[in-house]
Amino acid sequence: MRQHHRTLRLLGSLLLVAMGVSVTGAAPAPAASPTPLDRVVPAPASAAPSGSAYRITRGTHIRVDGSLETRRIGEYLAKILRPSTGYRLPVTDRGAGGIQLRLAEGPFGAEGYRLDSGRKGVTITAARPAGLFHGVQTLRQLLPAAVEKDSVQPGPWLVAGGTIKDTPRYGWRGAMLDVSRHFFTVDQVKRYIDQLALYKINKLHLHLSDDQGWRIAIDSWPRLAAYGGSTEVGGGPGGFYTKADYKEIVRYASSRYLEVVPEIDMPGHTNAALASYAELNCDGVAPPLYTGTEVGFSSLCVGKEITYDFVDDVVRELAALTPGKYLHIGGDEAHSTSHEDYVAFMDRVQPVVAKYGKTVVGWHQLTGATPAKGALAQYWGLDSTSAEEKARVVKAAQGGTGLILSPADRVYLDMKYTKDTPLGLSWAGYVEVKRSYDWDPGAYLPGVPGGAVRGVEAPMWSETLENSGHIEFMAFPRLPGVAELGWSAASSRDWERYKVRLAAQAERWDALGIEWYRSPQVPWGSAGR
Repeated sequence: MRQHHRTLRLLGSLLLVAMGVSVTGAAPAPAASPTPLDRVVPAPASAAPSGSAYRITRGTHIRVDGSLETRRIGEYLAKILRPSTGYRLPVTDRGAGGIQLRLAEGPFGAEGYRLDSGRKGVTITAARPAGLFHGVQTLRQLLPAAVEKDSVQPGPWLVAGGTIKDTPRYGWRGAMLDVSRHFFTVDQVKRYIDQLALYKINKLHLHLSDDQGWRIAIDSWPRLAAYGGSTEVGGGPGGFYTKADYKEIVRYASSRYLEVVPEIDMPGHTNAALASYAELNCDGVAPPLYTGTEVGFSSLCVGKEITYDFVDDVVRELAALTPGKYLHIGGDEAHSTSHEDYVAFMDRVQPVVAKYGKTVVGWHQLTGATPAKGALAQYWGLDSTSAEEKARVVKAAQGGTGLILSPADRVYLDMKYTKDTPLGLSWAGYVEVKRSYDWDPGAYLPGVPGGAVRGVEAPMWSETLENSGHIEFMAFPRLPGVAELGWSAASSRDWERYKVRLAAQAERWDALGIEWYRSPQVPWGSAGR
């Protein structure tokens, strides 16, 4: 209806002009003003406005230094800006002014950056390419949301004057995608990677195996993917990634400065593997494929030597495909494995991960065994989790085990927002936007040494999610808040201010075609209507 009224007003103005009637007395359109430097999500470490804004014009160049990575980031930026501005924006290593990307030593760390903006141009400086890339994400958010559209928009393209200095609080800022309950294609995973990158997420944890599906080709055990990957929750066709597919996901994630952390869940959550190979079962009988959602009923046969041949082969092949440092071995909800067997299994499996050059990550139940030196435990308990279970995690952290915090009743993105949310589950409770944001990872588990918390991760389980729109609806608007918990200083966390910054993101999501949930806790304005 509003579009209809706008059309009538426009036609009326044109008619008055045609009749020679002046319309100069009409109220002028408000002058465009740039996005304030402190409107960015995640909140930067410091933002000091000063001087005039920079305006991107037809004559703007993107200037890079001589390094290959800087040029690649420059081309990435140009690819984002060209469709909406309609400008050529050549990427060059000559001249001055415009948008400059430069690597230089400084107090930036591995992922920090400095952004300086003024009338003559914008300069992003970092010590490492990842920092430059994160600075580019900040630049995107300082430009009007329409810059994300794939057709020419009117602009103007202003960047507020001043300086942003920024470094992350934690080195692990992750998002997990469960491709086992429902399978997602390479292109769907890439779409999510691009959305994660906008908020400076740097780890993509792929949950590649579960009771309902095995999603990665393993040459030495080919039925895992061919048969174990042939279905999904609800009985759909499932699917799996060839090794070439997986390498493409890893390459694409790397181009957005995300490290892929693959997970093979074991000894439980293994029905797809058990159905594929009878010899992995203690009784030698393969169970049928499983398309339900209940958990805790499956287990590899801990007492059989072939189990460890299987684990060795899978870890060896997956490690060879994965340039990142970590390999996740799951370890949660192994209800069909006795405690003694669980401990024995983890004692055998963790050294296999190390043998192939990777660092162990496991769900926090790993602390019920003996975590390997350097291992990380991913905590997914609730505020209401028993004191005994929390104490075990705290003790492991005090003993040197690093923690990734993923409390299910805070940052599990598959939890319903409210009882009326059409997607998701509610076993951990309802998780509205404020609840997912309003907590401090550094103080969440009392007694954990500060240095033991390596960061945060937002898991997305897919029992009820079947496509990109479903993923996005559950991730937005909660994901940016988790990203801020991982990136920004604890002192900057304030819900009342954050919800205003978050609301300003919605127009960008609309421009990017992202599905999102219109939480009543956030003052959205006219976005998404």
